[in-house]
Amino acid sequence: MALHEIRFPDNISRGARGGPERRTQIVELASGDEERNASWANSRRRYDAAYGVRRADDLATVVAFFEARNGRLYGFRWKDWGDYKSCLPSGTPAATDQVIGTGDGISTAFQLVKTYASGAQTWARTITKPVAGTVKVALDGVGKASGWSVDTTTGLVTFTAAPASGVAITAGFEFDVPVRFDTDRLDVTHDIERLGSITSIPLIEVRR
Repeated sequence: MALHEIRFPDNISRGARGGPERRTQIVELASGDEERNASWANSRRRYDAAYGVRRADDLATVVAFFEARNGRLYGFRWKDWGDYKSCLPSGTPAATDQVIGTGDGISTAFQLVKTYASGAQTWARTITKPVAGTVKVALDGVGKASGWSVDTTTGLVTFTAAPASGVAITAGFEFDVPVRFDTDRLDVTHDIERLGSITSIPLIEVRR
């Protein structure tokens, strides 16, 4: 699906609400026990950008952005201020943050991922929209300034020479979330006191 490689205005997204959602089927038995099944293997993020609109100029910016994307037709980049780094939000991305693969002496391309861990459980999230100029790569813990490139539209890291067998490939980065508007209509209220407001600007993550 078509996606414009442009980021929603940071000053508005910073005040937005939202986060991950999952889809789980729950069947309650006559005994009161439950059977649960995950309908989705991966989570999907939803946001509401209306909470970041503070001025009439912000509203005008959102309307222009909405029109340029043709409503729900074209996706775009979104900065999730609560989760946009390969490390903790308070940290600085380092080349050893995330394991993205192990060398086999043949493969040259590796997908950026971010792993979420709690106890013994983990979930790996595919990162397709790294921010240009933020990606760092290391082989067996040693940072590499050259010998590789990254596609910022897919999150694929490609080496000029295949890493040797058994070599740990790690990366650090900032990233955006590919999203689209989840409405074809913006309900704008025009009033004198606040110079305009909007009830909701729903966004949903684009998964491929």
